[in-house]
Amino acid sequence: MGILRNIKSDYEVYESIALNCLVAIERDDCKQIKAYRKKYKGKEPLPSELIKGYKFVMDEEFDSLKIDFSAQLKFEIKDLNNVKG
Repeated sequence: MGILRNIKSDYEVYESIALNCLVAIERDDCKQIKAYRKKYKGKEPLPSELIKGYKFVMDEEFDSLKIDFSAQLKFEIKDLNNVKG
């Protein structure tokens, strides 16, 4: 019997509070988010810093969400919440 293993995605899923949508951020870029949160922890107001990512869109054929790679967008880090899968 083969060994089952967890295959990590190249993207992490975040929720954009400002846009009320799900966003896919590359794992390498997520280090930027973690550094931002560590640097500004407990400080108000949070400064505006942008990170690039992709928005999730509804796929009508499969009735599910998919990442829209056609347009890379910029999102404010302070508006992103990590979604645990």
